[in-house]
Formats: sequence, structure tokens, C-alpha cells
Amino acid sequence: MSDPVVDKIQSHPKYQELRAKRNGFGWFLTLLMLVVYYGYIALIAFNKPFLAQPIGAGVTTLGIPIGMGVIVFTIVITGIYVRRANSEYDTLTKEILKDATK
Repeated sequence: MSDPVVDKIQSHPKYQELRAKRNGFGWFLTLLMLVVYYGYIALIAFNKPFLAQPIGAGVTTLGIPIGMGVIVFTIVITGIYVRRANSEYDTLTKEILKDATK
């Protein structure tokens, strides 16, 4: 049994646009995150001397700020997605619901 409102939403052109934009952007950010994360893991696996270089006269090595950079990068791309979702995707969703409940 199918709900007519659900059918109306799924056949709406703006819903198709929303799905395409959201999925495309989500996959792009996922790919970017995988490259950054596995790039860091590859550095750990294949170039330990590079990451083991000390920074200045202290005991901190280059691997620590790069690892923290991976964490910050994750937070930043999450913020980018949330910002886009709250502006563009929410606007499209409201328009779709408004049209579908007429």
C-alpha cells in the first residue's frame, strides 16, 4: 500500500534535484575524507621517518600536527556539510513539502 503524499514527493522534480545534489556532495566529501585519512595511514605505514622528524628542539614530531590536522579537517568538512544542509537542502525540502501537501 502506497501513501499518495509519498508518491507525490518522490515524483516531484525538486525532490530528484535534492537527492542528486545531496548524494553527489555527500560522496564528494566522503571521498575527500577517505583520501585524507588513508593518506595519513599510508604515511604511517610507508614513511615513518618523515613523520618521526622532530619539530624544533622539543620532542613533538611532525606526525602529531598532521594527525591533528586530520581531526580538524574532519570537523571542518562536517561543518561544511551541515551549513549546506541547513541552507540549500532545507530550503528545497520545505518547497517540496509545501507543494506535496497542497
